[in-house]
Amino acid sequence: MNIREIGFWIDNADPQVAPDYINQVIATAADIAIVVTNTGEIEMVTINPLTKTMGQLDHWKGRNICEFLAEDSVNRVMSIIEDYRRGKAQIIPAVEVNHFDNANWQFPISYSFHLTGQDGRILMLGRDMRAIAELQQRLVKAQLALERDYEAHRDFETRYRVLMETSQDALVLMSAASGRITDCNQAAARVLGGSAEALVGCNLESEVEANGSDDFIDSLAGASAENIKSGVSVVARRSGRKISIHPTLFRAAGERTFLCRLETETATDGADIEISGGLETLFQKGVDAIVFTDDRGVIRFVNEAFLGLTDIALMSSVKGRPIADFLVRGKIDSNVLLENATRAGRMQLYATQLVGSHGSSRQVEISATRLDDGPQSNFAFILRDASRGDLLRSQDEQDSTHRMNDIVDLVGSSPLKDIVAATTDVIEKICIETAVELTGNNRVAVAEMLGLSRQSLYVKLRKYNLLDKSPKD
Repeated sequence: MNIREIGFWIDNADPQVAPDYINQVIATAADIAIVVTNTGEIEMVTINPLTKTMGQLDHWKGRNICEFLAEDSVNRVMSIIEDYRRGKAQIIPAVEVNHFDNANWQFPISYSFHLTGQDGRILMLGRDMRAIAELQQRLVKAQLALERDYEAHRDFETRYRVLMETSQDALVLMSAASGRITDCNQAAARVLGGSAEALVGCNLESEVEANGSDDFIDSLAGASAENIKSGVSVVARRSGRKISIHPTLFRAAGERTFLCRLETETATDGADIEISGGLETLFQKGVDAIVFTDDRGVIRFVNEAFLGLTDIALMSSVKGRPIADFLVRGKIDSNVLLENATRAGRMQLYATQLVGSHGSSRQVEISATRLDDGPQSNFAFILRDASRGDLLRSQDEQDSTHRMNDIVDLVGSSPLKDIVAATTDVIEKICIETAVELTGNNRVAVAEMLGLSRQSLYVKLRKYNLLDKSPKD
């Protein structure tokens, strides 16, 4: 049996389709079929009868196809027609073009080009791409809407964070279903005695001790519904503070949430409020310099008196710098102050020199106090200018003066070598006694201050009978 006799479609042979059905096959195989000459003149336009949105395009016949192409599509179509006319083109991939007619009705079409074998005529079979284009436009619009929503979300998130962290009120967000803390600010973390990161996810009921026997969440819901001004009284387990919780219940994203404002009971006392106001006035207008630092000695706040002592114009030039930058012995002075304040809670009348911004220095007396406020310790320093007053001499200084007078009396009765040796011993003892007093008998700090090893320090302490010297409070 011959293959040509049974094959319906064989290479280099005509398909076995009757001529009467060819037009119907072409019309229904594509949304639009156009026959053009090798100059671009349209000889035939056939619209798929199933695609009613294409309308009637009979007015295209006899006109050049360039008249119905968008400007960016003209070169693509005419270059393909020119390649076919010169015999260069073989198989051309589908090309997307944009059509428009006299009514400025635009629509995208994806064409495939085929030679007909009749005087260079070309058959263009097109598929309507409007549905795909509309879908693409909808996807682009959806993407733009998502980006706008994301930016709006970031905007609200930033505003929320700024409000939470700058608010002086202690605020806690708690899920009404689980009782767990979903968010809290630093003020609330200090009141509860922990860090914000550690508290998020914890059960608020486990962080406090409620006074009543009622369910904790029910108590908050009742206080929120009845708008009780006194709130719910509890005690923070970590910090031991008495707290009043003022809850507000709201619903967001289908979930009920409590916004709890925490107030320490002492904060509502009238006398404490008055004291707080007085302390703030003292900080702003006091004659003594006041400095607040963190546990590493990095400055957080200073008052105007400190800026005046250091000849600095703005607090921003001081904030974030270590207090050691303004002390004549730098880290030695700051370590003595911090270590003694950490150990004993405070240190009184530490004499040193304060270095200004232009290199000038002045004698000051510093008192340091440790502030236990939350999980980390902060420190407060009061600096008093001692350069203009006559400091009272201690008994040790008077004894040293008498010893120096005795040495002066040796002139003429003892060799110079003996006088120098005696003078060296007196000065050395005075320096060691002063360092011991300044550091509260902290031997490590004394050795660092004097530039001695600990072994050499103990030898000299034993030499001058200073080993049993007790630290001063």
